[in-house]
Amino acid sequence: MKFLHTADWQLGMVRKRLGPESQPRFAAARRDAVAALGPLARESGAEFVVVAGDVFDANQLPPEVISQSLEAIRAIEVPVFLLPGNHDPLDAGSVYTSALFARECPANVTVLDRAGVFDVREGLQIVAAPWRSKRPTTDLTARVLADLPADGTARVLVAHGAVDVLDPDTANPARIALAGLTAALERSAVHYVALGDKHSRTEVAERVWYPGAPEVTNYDHVEPDPGHVLIVDMDLADPAHPVQVESRRVGSWRFLTLRREVSDSRDIADLDLNLDQLPDKERTVVQLALRGTLTVTDRARLDSCLDAYSRRFALLRLWQRETTLAVMPSDGEFDDLGVGGFAADALAELVETARSGGEQADAARGALSLLLRLHQEGVVA
Repeated sequence: MKFLHTADWQLGMVRKRLGPESQPRFAAARRDAVAALGPLARESGAEFVVVAGDVFDANQLPPEVISQSLEAIRAIEVPVFLLPGNHDPLDAGSVYTSALFARECPANVTVLDRAGVFDVREGLQIVAAPWRSKRPTTDLTARVLADLPADGTARVLVAHGAVDVLDPDTANPARIALAGLTAALERSAVHYVALGDKHSRTEVAERVWYPGAPEVTNYDHVEPDPGHVLIVDMDLADPAHPVQVESRRVGSWRFLTLRREVSDSRDIADLDLNLDQLPDKERTVVQLALRGTLTVTDRARLDSCLDAYSRRFALLRLWQRETTLAVMPSDGEFDDLGVGGFAADALAELVETARSGGEQADAARGALSLLLRLHQEGVVA
């Protein structure tokens, strides 16, 4: 028996830095990743899908987001079990209890809206640990695992949250105890643990997995392995119900962090080449962490390069917190501008201020960089 394990769809997610053209494509890609589960279920022979929390990015979403999301889930066709997580908990304003959700919820959807056991079919159950608030005060899995019998029934635990061995926050009362999960697995009360919350594909222990988000949500230095769905194959004929897990990529976007040293024109040319060779620019977000000391001419060249690529990528931005670029005018750098008189005196004053390191140095360097760019582009003679 096979099923698909996925989580953290966060449908309706808005990335504020994405522009008005990129944001709708990013939202559509999240729905496309969900709709792709239908063909994957047919191809793999999966009987159902479990979504281990954070189906929606929030409980309060525009009606069109909810309707379009439910339509994408409808297209999966096989049964889909949705677990409320920390983004969409079963609180007083839950999306799952809204009139719109009740009216348009597809027939193939079951919301895991209570802690306990749900029958999938004879001899096969889901054990659910849904969130009822954004801040649980206890390990939600401990309660549902406590009295489960080891009676030969094949069971999948579906839960959401951080496992203690991966979470450094020892003060978090909702951390999931790995010891409790492994104890339940060892006594055959459950046979696979389907987790959500971590957006990067992670095998925590044997038969304990996070699939990661099916579409990227953060930069790769934070979320190194997103974009996957897990195909879980459980042997129901064997009394131990062993499982095999296969990963399949469904995501199409990338959020990249690039760290580069840029101290001369060669470094800028290398960065230009690196950016040019990145594929699928319309579905790629790039965050640059740059370090180095540049002449004003080279800084103007760098700005021109970044400006050109900012129009090609879904988003290209400097990571200001990790970027340290010093600009220092070099001798004779402005000799060929051909200015004289008052303009020459003003230019010399700007150069002196830029080299001074005083309070106005950054503004002077910016002005010199802009002047060079305008001169190179023929805007000023």
